This record gives sequence, structure tokens and C-alpha cells, in this order.
Amino acid sequence: MTTANRTANLTTNRTTNRTVTTAQGAVSGARHESFTVFRGIPYAAPPARTGRFAAPAPHAPWDGVRDTTAAGPTAPQAERNLGAIDMSPYFGPGWVPGDDYLTLDIWTPDSPGRQGQDPDLPVMVFVHGGGFVAGSTRASLYDGTAFARDGVVLVTVNYRLGIAGFLDLPGAPRNRGLLDILAALRWVRENIAAFGGDPDQVTLFGQSAGATLTGAVIAAPESRGLVRRAIVQSGSGLGAFSPEQAARVTEAAASALGIAPHADAFDAVPDARLVEAAARIGGIDLRTRTAYDPLIGLSPFSVVADRQPADAIAAGHGSTDIDLLIGTNAEEGNLYLVPSGAYATSAMADVRAAAERSHPRPDLLLDTYRAAHPAATPGQLRSAVMGDALFGAGSWALADAHADRSAGATYSYRFDWRSRAFDGTLGATHTMELPFVFGLDPAQLIGPEALFGPGAPPPDLAPRMHAAWVRFARTGDPGWAPYDTLRRTTTVIGHRWTAREDLRGDVRRAWEVGR
Repeated sequence: MTTANRTANLTTNRTTNRTVTTAQGAVSGARHESFTVFRGIPYAAPPARTGRFAAPAPHAPWDGVRDTTAAGPTAPQAERNLGAIDMSPYFGPGWVPGDDYLTLDIWTPDSPGRQGQDPDLPVMVFVHGGGFVAGSTRASLYDGTAFARDGVVLVTVNYRLGIAGFLDLPGAPRNRGLLDILAALRWVRENIAAFGGDPDQVTLFGQSAGATLTGAVIAAPESRGLVRRAIVQSGSGLGAFSPEQAARVTEAAASALGIAPHADAFDAVPDARLVEAAARIGGIDLRTRTAYDPLIGLSPFSVVADRQPADAIAAGHGSTDIDLLIGTNAEEGNLYLVPSGAYATSAMADVRAAAERSHPRPDLLLDTYRAAHPAATPGQLRSAVMGDALFGAGSWALADAHADRSAGATYSYRFDWRSRAFDGTLGATHTMELPFVFGLDPAQLIGPEALFGPGAPPPDLAPRMHAAWVRFARTGDPGWAPYDTLRRTTTVIGHRWTAREDLRGDVRRAWEVGR
């Protein structure tokens, strides 16, 4: 079944609309066989009216019933693909112009007798990835049907991207995209009961950039009372830029546009020019005397902070009583090498360059990876170093900090089901877990050859993984042993599910030396 057929089936099953009243006004969603979908509900005022470089402001109330049956505009962004892979199921259609794009979509169960009952359904709020420059709620992958079927209210969120969302500018608040997510969570706190959700049972979860943002949210004092649980999928608790690093990006963006590095100057530039400039400022060397580039050159934007989220949590800041589920994929780096052909052409010089870009003792790091993978090719070693630089080291740091300081439980996973795309080399790469989390059949979503290769994944993988995420949102326990800094128990998810203690401990310790 293609994405178009899935959409057609949803349209066929639609019967009547459902109206819900929020604090800003009434909204009308599209009712389907057992759930209702509300699309494009504004949680903040349009940035074009209140300031593209200002903090999010409340949306003005409206009269009558606002039609939220169709997808709305998206944050300004450039098209983003990775080599030979069409990533539109993950990033959506790109930039769909329109002022009112600080919006969210809601998928809520519509079971008989549901309306009028106490709001007691768990709520899951998803933050999409896309390197802080791409993505939206319109991506076909973020289909909430399975969540609504299983009694969860799913919320997906748009937020400001690129220069508007994350460029650190004098005269503007820092991390505006992060402020957008906090504003969306406040909206959820105020309004989700009207959709059947329990405002005291909110799980924030995100993938890639969205996972790094999730970690930044729970490290922020402003998140207290807004989130009960969090899931960090292939993110990093060490993924923030320092102010010194961010200043280099700001200088490059101002130079590309020929303007002063100040919010007033940037606010006078049209969105299209900001998007074009963001696409032209890659390749900045962000290494400083005290820090390495946590995104290893893959994006010039990230959260900006004086202290890494993992360090903030280790110091007892942020939400200190939440439950956390955190993990990575076994071959994260393959997505950045295989489709472009760089995986096959990698040499040991490339592996060393990756180590030098991300660690103060590259020889130690290389020796550790060679010992852990004695038969690995240069492409495999390069991918492993990149994947841990981007996600592994920061996930270990965040898991350890949370396990040590939070009153909530910590759980760890490693996804290792391997795609056979690209002659079997794509493997358990970055993003590979997402369709399974959303309970989707990957072959039905985007076609078996695009990202998953010939054949099919185990038939129980999507139902089981999706069920674990739902169980965690409902109870705080995904169904396996918790993680602590003594045993570091991690559940490996793939053809088989197994518990491992201190999985890849030698590699983890090498990255700790690098801090």
C-alpha cells in the first residue's frame, strides 16, 4: 500500500467531523473509523506577525469553528535529501508557505462513549528530526493511527528551523525553536484534556535533532510540570553548541547575507533568502580550544547552551523526576556514507579524520574501535566513529546523568535490525527504527526498495516495538530491566530481543576520556 493509498483509505473511512473547544477557540477535526485527526492547530501566534526572531507568543482567539481537517503550512526550509535516498517520508514535502506554521497535529481515539469521559489517556508529543533545518508534521511517516488505536493521544509539532529557529543572535532570545516546543507543551498542558488526554501523563519523544531537543527540554527548568516521561531516539545529551561555536555560525550567516549580525538586520531579510543562506553556510570549522563540533559538520545549527544538557541534568537541573527511555541504532553513521558512495570509497585516512574531528585523543579512539571491530573495513570504522560522535557518546552521557540524578527510572535500548538496501550495506542506520515505533509496515509506507531493501523485517518487530513505546508512555516501563550506572543494562532490539550489560563498554569509556 503506498502513502497515497493510505491517505485515500483514511478519506474513504471518514464519516463526520468532530469539534473540540480549546482555550483559543473551537477546532474541527476529521473523524475516521475509530479516531479523529486535527491538523494545523496553532499553539502560538504566526512568527511573521509577532517577530520571526522573538519568543513565541500566544495565538489570538478566533470566533466560530476553525477548520483543522487538512494539513497546514510548514516552517521555511530547503529540500533535504541524503544521496540516493528519498527522505521525504521523514522530512515531509519541504516548505509549504504560510504564516500560521507554529502548529500541531493531534490524533485521538474516538471509541464509543469516549466523549464526556474523564481525560485519562496517555499523551505522546513527538518532535521531528531533520538536522535543525528540515522536517514537519506533514511527513507521511508520522502517522498516528497505531497510537490512537492503542489508546494514546498523539501530538506532532512544527517548530522554527534553521536561521529563524536556532541562529544565536544579539537582540533575540536564544534557541527559538526550543522555545517553540516549550510553548507547544504549555498548550498541551492547557488544552489536551479536551481531546481526551491526561495533562499529567505527557511523554515527550523525538528522533535525531528532535531527540536532542527533547534532551534539551528535560534539562531546562521551564519543563518542570510539562513532561512526565521522555524518549530520546538517536539524539545527544552532548549535542549543544557553545556560545563561541554559535558565534562562528552567526558570523558566517551574516557574511553570506551581507548584513550585520543582529536580530533587527536578519528580521528585514525575507524567509526565502534566510533559507538560501542557511543552505550555504555549511563546512564551518567549529572546533575550539575546549569543544569539538557535536554535529561533525553535518549541520550548522543546534541548540546553543553554556552547559551541555547531560551536564545540566547531572547537576540536578531541569525535570528531575521524569522517566527516560533512550537509545541509538547499531549503524547510525551509515546513512551519511552509504547512499553517497563514501562508505565504499572510505580509506583509513578518512577514519582518522573522523576521529580527529571529534576526540582529543584520536589514537586512543582508533585503537579502541580497531580492537572492538578487528575485521571491519574502513567504511565500517568511519561509520562507527561518526555514529558515536553524533549520537552514541551523548546518549551514554545523558543516560548516566539521568540514572544518577533523576528520581525517575532510566531505560536503554539499541536497535539492530539491519536493512538490506544498497546490497546490504545500509544496515541498522539512522532513522531505521522510526517506522517500527509508529507501528507501520515500512514496505507499505515507502516501498521495500527505498530504505529497507529486498525482503521484509520480522513481522512482529513493528507491533512489539510500538507496544513497548506505548507501554512506557502509559506506565513508565517499556517491559525490560532499567538502566543504572552499575550494570548499564541495554535491551537490543532486532530479530531477537536480548538484555546486555554495559554493551560496548570499552567504546563508551574511550568517549568518556574525550570529555
